[in-house]
Amino acid sequence: MTGAEHATTDDDAAELIAQLKELAGADPADVRQVVAEVLAALDRAAGGALREHLPETIRVDAGLGPATPAHP
Repeated sequence: MTGAEHATTDDDAAELIAQLKELAGADPADVRQVVAEVLAALDRAAGGALREHLPETIRVDAGLGPATPAHP
């Protein structure tokens, strides 16, 4: 990743964080729902691989099944 790409990624992440914080100020329950929906969509796009990296409580909130056991 080049310096410019890294800066763009950091800017995008900062923008997303700012938007989530703004939304959280309105209603934290709404933010939890939005985040759960985003995580579920990302997990579907990743073929279920994302759930392996999420804590159980977040998987439950997002309506994701259990993580698959790690392959030896």
